[in-house]
Amino acid sequence: MKPKLLYRMLLLLAILCFFSGNAQVLRKRTTLLMGGRFDITIVANDSLAAEQNIDLVIAEISRIENLISDWKPTSQVSEVNQNAGIKPIKVDREVFELVQRAIKLSEITNGGFDVSFAAMDRIWKFDGSMTEMPSTEAIEKSVEKVGYKNIILDSVQSTIFLKLKGMKIGFGALGEGYATDKCRDMMLAKGIKAGIINGSGDMSTWGKQPNGTPWKIGITNPFDPEKLLAVVPLEQQAVTTSGSYEKFVVFNGKRYSHIINPATGYPATGLCSVTVFGPNAETANGLSTSLMVLGQKEGLILLQKFPDYSCVIITDNGKVIQSKNFRIKKIKAKF
Repeated sequence: MKPKLLYRMLLLLAILCFFSGNAQVLRKRTTLLMGGRFDITIVANDSLAAEQNIDLVIAEISRIENLISDWKPTSQVSEVNQNAGIKPIKVDREVFELVQRAIKLSEITNGGFDVSFAAMDRIWKFDGSMTEMPSTEAIEKSVEKVGYKNIILDSVQSTIFLKLKGMKIGFGALGEGYATDKCRDMMLAKGIKAGIINGSGDMSTWGKQPNGTPWKIGITNPFDPEKLLAVVPLEQQAVTTSGSYEKFVVFNGKRYSHIINPATGYPATGLCSVTVFGPNAETANGLSTSLMVLGQKEGLILLQKFPDYSCVIITDNGKVIQSKNFRIKKIKAKF
């Protein structure tokens, strides 16, 4: 065989070996965890590795759920709630620091976000059964036990104490985002170079698709949820959306969201949808919820304190507002 031909054959073999050795497969699984749907997508060198890592992700989410879910009576957060007004409860450092961050967000938003919202009376119904607004007295009473300033943390002892009997803390607005972030970090530490963890719309992404293109995330048109307003490419980012387009009531022509202002007891009004992009889903979720409560003006002022995060806001009357640092210059709304 001629040397040149042999060289070319060896070069071709080397190229084929390279690509076959670097081929990536994508595997996806959907499951119910933390009271909601999780879609887990992993890109790995082979199907077995991908499936095994999906198992690890599910195990990690379950571990977190057993720590922080306030509807699980054996969780550490439930123990804190059960001892409200009685005594401090020692918790794992992980739980303590999550509460610490939640209180900080509560402070920054002046209670627009409040980790103690779990004590709120559920007087607003968004299942079609409400025929009139609750009374002013009922609304005021519904938030009597809500108030992050009554949460006492002891960093040395790693304890949490709720001062008022009947107080509760809960992570409905942060838990899924925290879990998706933890799982992404775990996969990166294991050398898994790409994937998406989507917990009920709280999404953490990393790496690229097997074909080398970025993951693409759609922003839903709140007035026609079957359609998208825009598609945004993501590599190692998180995105969360809070909205009232699925659960709301209308009284006297005014739309009231299922997202309740924990400081007042009244539902958020004015905004239909808020999508926040940034480095982690925990913070993005807290911000998207807070922006819904605070409204367009105050919400955008709040977002300026988080320069790594950007947003797209859609008002009840269909106006699209983007933060100045949002990567797509102008979304053309089609309502």
